[in-house]
Amino acid sequence: MGIFRALPFKLAEAEVLFPYSLLLLFKMFSVSLHYVKQHLMFQDWEERIKDNPQVSKWLLWDVNTTNLTDEDWQRMKLFVVERVARLGEESDWYAIFKLYGGPEGVREIIKQIRSILEPRNESSVRTVFNLKKEDLICYERKRLRDLYLNS
Repeated sequence: MGIFRALPFKLAEAEVLFPYSLLLLFKMFSVSLHYVKQHLMFQDWEERIKDNPQVSKWLLWDVNTTNLTDEDWQRMKLFVVERVARLGEESDWYAIFKLYGGPEGVREIIKQIRSILEPRNESSVRTVFNLKKEDLICYERKRLRDLYLNS
């Protein structure tokens, strides 16, 4: 509701700055989209983890998850978060929030993922968790690989 109340004021500003109006409108939309994705998408995460969500078995098809301890889940955190970032459903996100300390904990783990994510997955996690490309180790690895291959 707050986003839409501020929209007419910002549209009036965009009309004053005619040459930059499209850029300004795009920036407003990007900020609004980020707000919606991060704050509204996961705003109820503390309530949702009370239902004891589990990471989907099909997502970790190559791991026997029945006998894993908390220590095992901590040791596998990069692997699990990467799988959820690539293929996970909404319930999987809530499961990793419970395992790794909420959205902020998952955000820090995402920064450490080393294997290169597909562009759509990378873009999604950057948008939802408000990260820059340079914050991600996987982006730096991709950039250095492309630099090496193109030299």
